[in-house]
Amino acid sequence: MRWLVDGYNVIRRDPDLREAGRTALLRVVASAARAGGDRFTVVFDGAPGGGPATGGGQVEVTFSRPPEKADDVLVRLARQLGAGAALVSSDRAVRDAAGRAGCAVIGADEFLRALSTESGSKKDDDEDERPARSGKRGNPRRPSKEARAAQRALRRLGGS
Repeated sequence: MRWLVDGYNVIRRDPDLREAGRTALLRVVASAARAGGDRFTVVFDGAPGGGPATGGGQVEVTFSRPPEKADDVLVRLARQLGAGAALVSSDRAVRDAAGRAGCAVIGADEFLRALSTESGSKKDDDEDERPARSGKRGNPRRPSKEARAAQRALRRLGGS
């Protein structure tokens, strides 16, 4: 699976990462990549040098180039990869665009929780959470297709 991570969005959600910055996030993501075997692309808003850079095999770091923003890069990658990707962001516009492209969409808080939670207890937590459904058809207790895709991606991340 290919993970698309909105770098600064995730950093802003965690006080420890907020203090340590990009390097700390990349360290956490590289650890998850080694443990799970998935590939990660972490996208940040423009920086000197711009363009893609590798962070050690399974982690690719991309900086947007002005006038393009990291959100634009994430949406473009989500459209290219479609159902084979999971997008991590709390930005509503990016999440909506990635969902329309067929990606599993995961909030930054959920992503951070999955990285810090042990796989056994995380599986139990997933079973208790029932997302609200707005449609009238189907089983009201069954999570939506999008929610199930996000849960599958998070289980891969947790190693269960």
